[in-house]
Amino acid sequence: MTEDGTGLLTIGALARATGLTVRTIRYWSDEGVLTPVARSSGGYRLYDSAAAARLELIRTLRELGLGLDDVRKVLAGERTVAEVAATHVAALDTQIRALKTTRAVLSTVARRGSSAEETALMNKLARLSAAERQRIVDDFVEEIFHGLDTADPWIRERTRSIGVQLPDDPTPEQVDAWVELAELLQNRDFRAVMRRMIEFNAADRTPDTPAGASAMFFKRLVELVAAARERGVTPQSPEADAVLTELLGADADRAAVLRRINLGNEVVRYRELASVIKGEGEPQRFQEEFAWVVAALKAWPGR
Repeated sequence: MTEDGTGLLTIGALARATGLTVRTIRYWSDEGVLTPVARSSGGYRLYDSAAAARLELIRTLRELGLGLDDVRKVLAGERTVAEVAATHVAALDTQIRALKTTRAVLSTVARRGSSAEETALMNKLARLSAAERQRIVDDFVEEIFHGLDTADPWIRERTRSIGVQLPDDPTPEQVDAWVELAELLQNRDFRAVMRRMIEFNAADRTPDTPAGASAMFFKRLVELVAAARERGVTPQSPEADAVLTELLGADADRAAVLRRINLGNEVVRYRELASVIKGEGEPQRFQEEFAWVVAALKAWPGR
C-alpha cells in the first residue's frame, strides 16, 4: 500500500511490487544500499517509485555475486557497473582456478586411496605458487649440479625448467603429475641417481665442448642405430661393434657408457611426469634404439 497523501510505498508494498521479501528489503536498507526517503508517522520506512528500479539493480548485482560494498559504490556513483564487473571477473577466475585445483586433488586422492597425511601433503603441493614450485626445482638442481662446473649448461637449464609451470586450468592428471614430480625431486635416492648422471656428463666434457652436446649425442645415437637396424644389423654382429666405435670413438669406456644408459632408464618417469604437466604427448623413449645399444655394449664391451 502507499502512505496516504504522500504517494510513497511501504516496505510491504515495495516487496509485492518487486517480488522480493520484506526481510530482504529490510536487510538491504539496514546495510545502506536502499535508503528510505522518509518515515511514516508510526516510524515505518517509506520508499519512492525509483526504489523499485534500484532494487532490481541490487538484485541483479547480488545474483552475479557482487558484495554489498561494491553494490553500494555503484549506487553511489563511485564506480561503474563495468568497473566492478571487471574486478569481479578477475576474482571469479581466481576462485575457479582454486576450485579446479581442489577437484583435481580430490580426484587424485580418490584414485590413489590416499591417507589423511598423504592428502594433506598433496593439497599443499598442489596449491604452491609458481615461485614456490620453482624453489623446489632450484633446490634439486643445486644439489645434483653442485661443484660440477663442466656439466652441460643445456642440461642444467632443461632440468631447471622442467615441469614447473602448471597451467591456469590444470587437469586432475596434471595436478597428480606435479605432486608426484615434487615428491620425486625431494627423494634422496632419486637425487643420487641424477647426481651420478650429471657426474658422467661432466666427466665427458671439456671447456671447448659446446652447450647441448649431450642432446646432439643422443640424437646421433638414435640416427646411427636406426640406420643400422634398417640394414638388419643385430647387436651381436661384428658390424655392431663398428657402429659403437663410430658413435663413441675407439677409446671410449664402453662399460661406463652402459652404466650411464642404465641410469637414464631410471629417470624415465621423471620425463613422463614433466610431459604430462606441460600438456605434451608421451615423450619419445626410443626404447628399441637404446635396447639395441645396450645389447651391443654387452656383446662388444671393448678393451
